[in-house]
Amino acid sequence: MKMNSDRDFGMFITRLIQKENLSREESRAAFHTILRNETTEMQQGAFLAALTAKGETEEEVAGSWEAIYELDTVKVRTDHPDPLVENSGTGMDTFKTFNISTAASIVAASGGVRMARHGARSITSLCGTVDMAEMLGVDVECSAELVADSISRAGIGLFNGMSPQSHPQALGRVLSKIYFGSTLNIAASLANPAMPKIGVRGVYSREMILPVIRVMKEIGYERALVFYGGIDHSDRGMDEASVCGPTFCAELKENKEIHELRFRPEDFGMETEPPEPLAPSHELDREARDFVSLLRGTKNGARAKAVALNAGLIFHVTEKGSMVDGVRKAESILREGSSFSTLEKWVQTQNRDPQNGSRKLNALCN
Repeated sequence: MKMNSDRDFGMFITRLIQKENLSREESRAAFHTILRNETTEMQQGAFLAALTAKGETEEEVAGSWEAIYELDTVKVRTDHPDPLVENSGTGMDTFKTFNISTAASIVAASGGVRMARHGARSITSLCGTVDMAEMLGVDVECSAELVADSISRAGIGLFNGMSPQSHPQALGRVLSKIYFGSTLNIAASLANPAMPKIGVRGVYSREMILPVIRVMKEIGYERALVFYGGIDHSDRGMDEASVCGPTFCAELKENKEIHELRFRPEDFGMETEPPEPLAPSHELDREARDFVSLLRGTKNGARAKAVALNAGLIFHVTEKGSMVDGVRKAESILREGSSFSTLEKWVQTQNRDPQNGSRKLNALCN
């Protein structure tokens, strides 16, 4: 299916405004038009806003992912036999946290999981995944091949979703011009150049859990967890597993079945924490220093618990034990401070200038 005119594209916008869903093929065609810049930027923004306001279906997200993966994603392979795992959050949540998923991925890599991450700079938060990695000394503008090498050698790598090195045609152009969450937060994050088969993903609302995990199943994931974290006595929530209230979750098993579940911090022997300690500071340098201290095992409290919970879910989905076993393993890694060594190796390996990266990281330790 191909758009023949701005008028045809405008009809899609009208349907979305009227709360009418698009088919997967229609969504794919619309995003082909956006990525190829074949309609006005005003229409592109209106389409993304209307789709977000309506609420995306799994068919619409899958169509968006298909267009991005076909037209605008570099494909790479890693030289390691272990299965690749990704973890990320969609953004657009109503309570912003520090970079829990980044810390959890480093802890998981310290425990032997091969992490192929794919993230972006900040759109709706104070400091996005790419922003934090850059603060730590990781080279976020390097080639996709260097990222793949880092995954093989250091156990972790990060593809920059806004860089032409990963998405050479249009994705960075679109994402850099919008300052609201959209379907691209979900679909673009799924367009991972290494295309892992195992995923752990936070979403911005309970309503998106099942659509997203069904999309992941549809596009080839073999095992996955998708969740939304709540906050007790609040209507706000986070795209992370929560130590502040219930976490609502769906799990894709290898037999292709999807099971829904929910859990609380108490199920892992943790007390429920207030959300305020999880909120990021407004100073990126301070945030990066706290991040390093956490990985070195010198920070405890709510942040350490949040990282252990989210890393534990990564261990679980990679069949390294139950959720409880995974959390215990993550807690042990954090206490030992061994995840900082993994961070050091990541900075050294995913870098065109390893010495400069190490200098940036070491400066955060003082």
